[in-house]
Amino acid sequence: MTRQFGLAFLTVADLSPAAAIRVAAETGYSTVGLRLLPAAASGEGPYPVLTDRAVLAEAQSALDNTGVKVGDVEIVRLKPETRPEDFLPFLECAQALGAANILVAGDDTEHGRLIQTFAAFAELAARYELTADLEFMPWTGVRNAAEALAIVDAAGQPNGGVLADALHWDRTGGDIEELRRIPRERIHYFQLCDAPRDYDPSDAGLISIARGGRLFPGDGGIDLRSFVRALPADVPVSVEVASVDLMKRLTPRERAERGLASARRVIQYSE
Repeated sequence: MTRQFGLAFLTVADLSPAAAIRVAAETGYSTVGLRLLPAAASGEGPYPVLTDRAVLAEAQSALDNTGVKVGDVEIVRLKPETRPEDFLPFLECAQALGAANILVAGDDTEHGRLIQTFAAFAELAARYELTADLEFMPWTGVRNAAEALAIVDAAGQPNGGVLADALHWDRTGGDIEELRRIPRERIHYFQLCDAPRDYDPSDAGLISIARGGRLFPGDGGIDLRSFVRALPADVPVSVEVASVDLMKRLTPRERAERGLASARRVIQYSE
């Protein structure tokens, strides 16, 4: 079985979509992740690939020329006031890129309401042949794998999934059984990285590492072997190494190359 690897947006966040696609192709990835909407509610607007037709066309041309596919698109944040129909331009752009998965964050601690919002969004995403993958993150309204699975199951949408990120799994306790309880049909891909063993458990500390302090797989203290073994062996792996330090020291191509090589080593060692 040949495992597919994807180059996550955050590993080469300093590249344009077309450039990221070309680097992914040149370094051996099957897919690439692209960001269309901002990750933080800090006044940042949509990314140009969503708003500028020229940027979208350039990305589409790069996809056609390289054969690389778009794995996931980021990031849909479901808040108490969210109206799923507001994401129609996002969904249209994702479909135009041929994307497969949508990274979804649950920013609502009222899970009854979040279930309804997620169900409505996933149903809408299905019309565009996209999955909706709820990522658990300890500082959000969906703090761990068990909460994510409960919400996705209660929403009852066939394209709903749970997205496991090695970093967030470790920071939420590293419970292997929580991962094993996720049905195969609910796992469309997972994210792989590493991080320091010791960390600041405050929300600010967790966010700082997640957005700029990650390490290449195998270079930190996360039990990646257990993480990989608890997840299906036939789903794609997104290599997500967001690092301010690595961005300063290595070119995007070098980050992509080292990320893929280290991810392959970890997967080989774990299987």
